[in-house]
Amino acid sequence: MTVNEVLQHDLRFRNMLLGRLQADCEYYLNFGNRNPRRLWAGNEAQQIEFMTKLHESFKEDEKTMWLTMEQIEEYSKAMGVTKE
Repeated sequence: MTVNEVLQHDLRFRNMLLGRLQADCEYYLNFGNRNPRRLWAGNEAQQIEFMTKLHESFKEDEKTMWLTMEQIEEYSKAMGVTKE
């Protein structure tokens, strides 16, 4: 599934997927031995890209309280994803 395909889904789906992506990051960093196969997107850079695009797809009053852009950036650093 591409980022554009994901962004076509409704608010509920995107919110649930963002939660799944966050849970994958937690597992990857803690008990998943940093194995990219444990990530929904299949690799660290794509995982962070999906999370960023999903977060940005919400209107300001729709943004989650449980995951901020700063936290996504922390995941990015912890997972060794560098910005291009």
